[in-house]
Amino acid sequence: VHGGGGYDSDFSDEEGQDGSVGSHGVKREDQLLLQKPFQKGTRAKVAHRDVASQELDREEARNRRQHLISMNAFERHKKFVGDYILYYGGKMDDLRRSTAKDKTDLDVVRENHRFLWRDEDEEDMTWEKELAKRYYDKLFKEYCIADLNRYKENKFGFRWRIENEVVSGKGQFLCGNKRCEMQESLKSWEVNFAYVEHGEKRNALVKLRKTVEHQSFMRISYFRRKEVKTKRKRSSSGAGDEPQRPESTSSRPKKLKKHKRKQKRSRKGRASGFLF
Repeated sequence: VHGGGGYDSDFSDEEGQDGSVGSHGVKREDQLLLQKPFQKGTRAKVAHRDVASQELDREEARNRRQHLISMNAFERHKKFVGDYILYYGGKMDDLRRSTAKDKTDLDVVRENHRFLWRDEDEEDMTWEKELAKRYYDKLFKEYCIADLNRYKENKFGFRWRIENEVVSGKGQFLCGNKRCEMQESLKSWEVNFAYVEHGEKRNALVKLRKTVEHQSFMRISYFRRKEVKTKRKRSSSGAGDEPQRPESTSSRPKKLKKHKRKQKRSRKGRASGFLF
């Protein structure tokens, strides 16, 4: 008798002994009845070797992908090149590119820079010319900066001012010479700047502020050029005044010979007059 006077059953003990109860209070027999045909067994089977190797490969690929994502493009490139040399052999020098033709932005601007851009210069624009044109647009083209180091050779360099020079007053309130910082006795000059650019001769009128000392440099070079031109003219005119001796030939008439004799006599008289 269970519970002191309660109802009892002869089959209760047998059912409790024969039918085992699961973890959720459900009998094993009921679990078998409720099991679906496509449901897998509750007991885990031992996995095959291939399954384990595939799982390891997946884990390794996942880690490798995460490692590549954490790199930047240059580090990733170096890793791939190192792996290629490791697996296929070779040297790093074979894959290293030549840096002889590398150019910076400054090199590109120097090659394509123009003192004055014209409409025909802006035709067939490449990215190098566009870069040089952008630099040209940022320059201040009211006064020039001059380089007078080679004034003895009658050669001068001119360029436009940049922003820092405009702020400091260089070229307007200070001397326009590249290596001069004087503020006194400045005068404005309008210079005809003749230059050769990309194989083409061009002229440009530019404004320049200089001291008296540097103005003398320009005047000296101007007078030197003038003297050179006058000497060339004199030499050419002197060479033209002297008659050339024609080759003597027997076929010429006697009148020409008499004329030559008269010219020789007149020359001798002139020479004797200069001597005295």
